[in-house]
Amino acid sequence: MIQKADSVAIEAPSDGQLYNAKVLSDFFEKLEENEDHKNQKINIVHIGDSHIQGDLMTNEVRKKLQQKFGNAGRGLVFPYQLARTNGSYNERFKSNRTWESYRNILPVKNNPVGLCGIGLWRDTGGFVVEMNVKDPAYKFNTIKIITPQNQKMFDLAVSSKINSIQTTERRVIIHKIKKGEVLGTIADKYNVSIAEIKRDNRLKSNNIRAGRTLKIATNETRAKTVSMSEFVPLAIESDSYSHYYNSDNALSRIFLIPNKEAEDYELSGIVLEKDAPGVIYSGIGVNGAKYSDYNKYPLFFEQLKSLHPDLLVFSLGTNESYDHLNAEKYINELREFISNIRAQKINAPIIVMTPPPSLLRRKPNIYINQYSRQIIDIAQKDDFSVWDLYEEFGGMSGIKQLKVQGLIGPDWVHYSKKGYEKQGKLFAQAVLKSYDNFKLKN
Repeated sequence: MIQKADSVAIEAPSDGQLYNAKVLSDFFEKLEENEDHKNQKINIVHIGDSHIQGDLMTNEVRKKLQQKFGNAGRGLVFPYQLARTNGSYNERFKSNRTWESYRNILPVKNNPVGLCGIGLWRDTGGFVVEMNVKDPAYKFNTIKIITPQNQKMFDLAVSSKINSIQTTERRVIIHKIKKGEVLGTIADKYNVSIAEIKRDNRLKSNNIRAGRTLKIATNETRAKTVSMSEFVPLAIESDSYSHYYNSDNALSRIFLIPNKEAEDYELSGIVLEKDAPGVIYSGIGVNGAKYSDYNKYPLFFEQLKSLHPDLLVFSLGTNESYDHLNAEKYINELREFISNIRAQKINAPIIVMTPPPSLLRRKPNIYINQYSRQIIDIAQKDDFSVWDLYEEFGGMSGIKQLKVQGLIGPDWVHYSKKGYEKQGKLFAQAVLKSYDNFKLKN
């Protein structure tokens, strides 16, 4: 159990607002300024496990907040298809080559696991990665490429050109074998060798049959035009965090190609932004992830700075309960996670979301209840806000009703699309209610 000295009781908020919302004052001030002047981008980064990777909950929050404060872009995306796992419906990636991948939930290895919790890499070029954005609302003007140590590993292209090369080729004729003909007479007729005829027709012996055909590459030549498609690299700029390209026209498709000077190709993430003020809502999630998995990889925290977060939201805990992790150790992992973020001089305010109700191997999940209560108990001391999803969804006493309403899945752990979308809707409402309350007090 957490020591009593760590706990400071917080009065429960009314009307679905956030616990300890006073820590969000700087964030709310930015929202209010942008409402008045439409002059800035506000970056929210939501970190979690499978429900964040799938982007069902976060997409709902993104849409609700952007409807209120403006759409400044899709934010962080990742080519989950190339890592052979699920992701957002909105972005589709495909490549002509296979990529290596590794997730932060696996034992620590020297792989480039960074911002998205999944490492993706190749050690040879020759690839083209095509990205298509399906939702017209998230066409982008700026694309940022995040790589380890901000190395220039990729170029970008929006189109290709056709290069034509003039060359020559040997004239090939088809010879039908007549009765009585042998390879020697056919070779003499066309002034080629028997070995060439056998090679071109994959013959293992000199035996041939009348009525069959042979390809004969004669010594005559003819002109030939060879057309090759080549992508035209765009003029990429860089800053301390990324290599980026800005387009005057909104784009929905772009290609990642190898930078010719690079030897390795490691992709940590892609950020899509619009030339407009408003909210950018980035989700970072890995199926099965826990706080301890993110804590294993320093590169994650280094690259988190590239998103310039004005608000951080955490949604982890369900997977810890499956490890039977007690509440004290869970809180220690949460605190280590926050400490690792602060060590990077990221001082954005934090909302910690309690895990939703679930069963643990078909029995009441007591760990989830304990995590939720401890998160609320330490919120004021540790200077973060809380949204109590556990209580919003009725706790353990309400889990049967979640099933009746079709909100939780057949495993009593994962939620349905409808369930995740409801979580997102309620969270967005809680943020907006707390923001309205902030404005009334100021």
